[in-house]
Amino acid sequence: MTKFADLELDEKVLKAVTEAGYESPTPIQEQAIPHALMGKDVLGIAQTGTGKTASFTLPMISILAQGRARARMPRSLILCPTRELAAQVAENFEIYGKYHKLSMALLIGGVSFKDQDKLIDRGVDVLIATPGRLLDHFERGKLMLTGVQVMVVDEADRMLDMGFIPDIERIFGLTPFTRQTLFFSATMAPEITRITETFLHNPVRVEVARQATTSETITQSVVLHRPSGKKGADGEKREVLRRLVEAEDNLTNGIIFCNRKRDVDIVAKSLKKHGLDAAAIHGDLDQSLRMKTLDGFRNGDLKLLIASDVAARGLDVPNVSHVFNYDVPIHSEDYVHRIGRTGRAGRDGKAIMICFPHEEKYLDKIEELVKKAIPRQDSPLDSAPAADAKSDAPAEEDAKPRRSRSRSRKQDKPAEAEAQSNDQSETPAVDAKTKAREEKPQAERNRDDSRSGNNRNRGRGGRGNRNDDNRVVGMGDHVPAFMLREIKIPKATRRKKAEPEADAPTADDGQDGSTGAAA
Repeated sequence: MTKFADLELDEKVLKAVTEAGYESPTPIQEQAIPHALMGKDVLGIAQTGTGKTASFTLPMISILAQGRARARMPRSLILCPTRELAAQVAENFEIYGKYHKLSMALLIGGVSFKDQDKLIDRGVDVLIATPGRLLDHFERGKLMLTGVQVMVVDEADRMLDMGFIPDIERIFGLTPFTRQTLFFSATMAPEITRITETFLHNPVRVEVARQATTSETITQSVVLHRPSGKKGADGEKREVLRRLVEAEDNLTNGIIFCNRKRDVDIVAKSLKKHGLDAAAIHGDLDQSLRMKTLDGFRNGDLKLLIASDVAARGLDVPNVSHVFNYDVPIHSEDYVHRIGRTGRAGRDGKAIMICFPHEEKYLDKIEELVKKAIPRQDSPLDSAPAADAKSDAPAEEDAKPRRSRSRSRKQDKPAEAEAQSNDQSETPAVDAKTKAREEKPQAERNRDDSRSGNNRNRGRGGRGNRNDDNRVVGMGDHVPAFMLREIKIPKATRRKKAEPEADAPTADDGQDGSTGAAA
């Protein structure tokens, strides 16, 4: 078996590695370190958790042991996609380079520019940075990359997912053409391959495992759950997660991954509400809080870490026993990185994923990527009722509209009693009106009907009382009032109309032209 002593590393580096408790290198370390020490460009592809960080930190320390850095001109550059990964790489340099007098600077967001500028002005041998913050310092005129001898891009495929490829191409253009470049990633997308062909010079390809494979020490399973309804689906999903966590007897600590930052906070609050030790970590939190939470998880003070994909890449916590995927990763490669947080360095681990019907299409892509089917597991809600599924739902969802206390007496009475009282009170009055109407002459009854119809129309917007039994057949209550009026012609008018009719000439008089005077 190969030992670290066989890799021709610096003696001080070997001493630090031995004190850290490592004797034998991993396959990726065994193949990549010798080529890196020879000054060759290396393209390393290995599944997560196989020790890629030490594959470039150990040879870099040995190479940089000779020489001295100048102000604002770092001798080496390491690009990382996230703050947490950059901080972890810095910790590895502190562990393995503690017997070397190498200066180091960490350029990440969440830290003041002033403190970082002081470190750069002194001159650093190792500069560890995220692409965005590095370019910020360069544009402010505080940094020059013309002295970079060794450049490392860690988690290159994650850089692609986060949209850092244009920034990386720009940074490559700012570094010397004679630099040594080391590329490491768990997967190799076509875009990453194009960059390696452009900026790497005859790289040595080191691939110790098929791309996007998962460790054999990880027991994987997926829980297929079909929610009872769309409205309570989120509550059921949190209930499934809680039951899965509580059912694991050998769970020492675990990471729960969510696709969205909003769900990270919601799940963390839900677990804490039900008495579980949990805390959230994602990109929107303050950097000091993120580091405090991560340190607590590493030290064993925190049992459950709910995280977005910011913690899926490169975070090395050796004793993570479980990984729970609250959501099925949209990008298949993220599944490999997520479950790679457990089962590290040959240890056993367990990865459980929750899948709802709308996520099955992503599950199919994951199984296609890893080239095997993930075993199915029964949902814990299928055997027991989800009693607490809605207990952590927002208060506004559980609140029901209350009936107003101010109700009329008529609403409080039963319908039958109300109808009976109305019949008893209105019957005598109706009979009296009907009898009085029948005693009137027909003309007066018509006038009364017309007047009552007009009154009803004015009082009710033209709509008559449909319960009136004295309606005119054929036109109902809508008979115009003028049709019911009696037309009386004055006597003088009648005489004037009648006289012309009596004195009118006959047909014979008009023909012969004679008049009454001639007679």
